[in-house]
Amino acid sequence: MLKMSALSLIVAAGMATPAVAATLQDLENSFYPYKSGKPQVEGIQPGMVINKDNWQKAKDVLDPAMLEFVKAGDYEINVGDTTSFDLHASYIDATKERLGKVKLGAKVGEIEGADAGRPFVEEPSLDDPRAGEKLAWNFKYGYNWGDSAAISPFYWKFRNMNNSKVERTLKFNFHFLNFTHRTQQAPVPAITPNPSNLFRGTYVQVVEPFDVKNTQLLIHRYEDDLKRDNAYLYLGFQRRVRRLSTGQVTDAFLGSDIMIEDFEGYNGRISDMKWTFKGAKSMLLPMYNHNEMALDSETHQDEDGYQVVAFGGKGGCFPQVSWQLRKVYEVEAVPVDPNHPISKRVHYMDAQTFTIPRTNTYDRKGDLWKAWTIGQAHPDHHLPANKGTGVSIDDSFSMIDTQAQHCTTGQFKGLVDPSLSPASKFTVQNMRASGR
Repeated sequence: MLKMSALSLIVAAGMATPAVAATLQDLENSFYPYKSGKPQVEGIQPGMVINKDNWQKAKDVLDPAMLEFVKAGDYEINVGDTTSFDLHASYIDATKERLGKVKLGAKVGEIEGADAGRPFVEEPSLDDPRAGEKLAWNFKYGYNWGDSAAISPFYWKFRNMNNSKVERTLKFNFHFLNFTHRTQQAPVPAITPNPSNLFRGTYVQVVEPFDVKNTQLLIHRYEDDLKRDNAYLYLGFQRRVRRLSTGQVTDAFLGSDIMIEDFEGYNGRISDMKWTFKGAKSMLLPMYNHNEMALDSETHQDEDGYQVVAFGGKGGCFPQVSWQLRKVYEVEAVPVDPNHPISKRVHYMDAQTFTIPRTNTYDRKGDLWKAWTIGQAHPDHHLPANKGTGVSIDDSFSMIDTQAQHCTTGQFKGLVDPSLSPASKFTVQNMRASGR
């Protein structure tokens, strides 16, 4: 990791030129928000349990949907100690090399100078009408899964929230690959040749159950944000690949409570939304050390002994993980398309990693529809292969449909291993070959 002492010396050396000093200080503040101390909120301490009897203490540190779950007794939150999720030094170095060179274009979805690292390290301002858009770019070009990674296996469970019945279990393999904006895994900074000028690929394959086995999804996201993604679906029983229409990314994916657009917190173009920064505050987020959590030893245990996170609470819809006080940016995303099935999402972005551990989604009438939780595990307290990668590991998820009282939960085995996600896997030809 980039040593704080070295970075501090750089900042000090730049004091003679205030503009440079401010920029370098912004860099340090952005990547190390807890260097000067951890967030402090009266009444919230590590080790405490927040439940229906003391929820008032958490009314300022939980988002509205999660606060309602706690008030109702649906979930209890264990508060953990705030820890620093330091990103990989290569990503920080790439950001430093481009300080002051990144700027937004005239249109939403246009950006210049952002070919690697975090585009905007300055503290967002409510006075800046494009602050939300800048934070969205920080998420898109963030270090989520690093340059490439795989989730294998990945279990989804469809649950009835009222009677706790598990209606269906799907087993997947997920793969992610950045074609550009690469900072750590060879080749750097980009995979070539790349004739379509792709930014990122996502490849999904269903392993179980038999009726949907070998269903595959491939998403190509372009470097040009104004160009629509190409998404392809392979259905095993049809044995053919078809291109997904734009509208299908907002349908329920394989009967779950999740849209393709929901993947990773938000899986779409910057230009598809109007982004508004709503403020920064200290909030509780599900970020933790996997190896110290309650693990599911009964349902899923791999040959190497790895166990996924356990679930509990109402309907078994909540990950049994600790939450810690974090610096959070609240960002509202309103679809540009008036026919979109939602009216808005409210994202709670972690200010250090720019992952999105919490999102609340509202229907077209403006009522709360879905509550989206993505638990983030520290890479140094996870699988040995992930130690030192600087990747905040997606480790558990829960998508709760509050209106239908139904949820889809996810249990992960995430691996930051480039050998698992070669570029050849992210092709239509691979879908056909894998489906035979």
